[in-house]
Amino acid sequence: MLAATPLLPSWRNAWPVLFTRIPVAPLTLLLMDDVAAREPSDENLMLAYAAGQITAFERLYARHRGPLYRYLDRQLRNRALAEELFQDIWQKVIAARTQWRPEAAFTTWLYKIAHNRLNDHWRATKHRQEAPDNAVKHTAQIQDPHTPERRLVDLEQRRQLQIALNELPDAQRQVLLLRLEQELTLEEIGQITGVGRETVKSRLRYAMDTLRVRLNP
Repeated sequence: MLAATPLLPSWRNAWPVLFTRIPVAPLTLLLMDDVAAREPSDENLMLAYAAGQITAFERLYARHRGPLYRYLDRQLRNRALAEELFQDIWQKVIAARTQWRPEAAFTTWLYKIAHNRLNDHWRATKHRQEAPDNAVKHTAQIQDPHTPERRLVDLEQRRQLQIALNELPDAQRQVLLLRLEQELTLEEIGQITGVGRETVKSRLRYAMDTLRVRLNP
């Protein structure tokens, strides 16, 4: 099986219930920055993959598989369905590799494919499926090995957050997840969802206002 706007200057501050700050030594940060500087960009990896370097695809997949799967799972709240769409999306990436051009960020392109695949699913079912009984429990159990903060978060906070997310309209929930979890800009989200920057900004504002009321009664 095979990521700053005037609205949200800091995505971590915008979603405090999910994260606990852990001090990082300055030397550790310098080492992390040095490693990041030597890592090839997503776009260069995709170009290398299109030229036939399979290992380039493996590195792309390793970078994006976790965030992409969690994005799908939060949208669908059904593990089997999320896995099915996850596989479909990567198959589309593979099939389109020779036609891909670095005119937009790879992440924007990837989530545009995901957005379109989700729309296909919702059109086919005519409506968004209700969350299964174990959706909240299942989502709370999803772990991100690359983010220690998430392993330390309180289960009840995550449960309340997921309930609040489930109550958002689809369009608001989607832009919120793309902004806060994938760290995409308003412009990138607009490219993915096919709406203007101001519409994205408006949806984010409404979604954040709803979450603040729901999580801070």
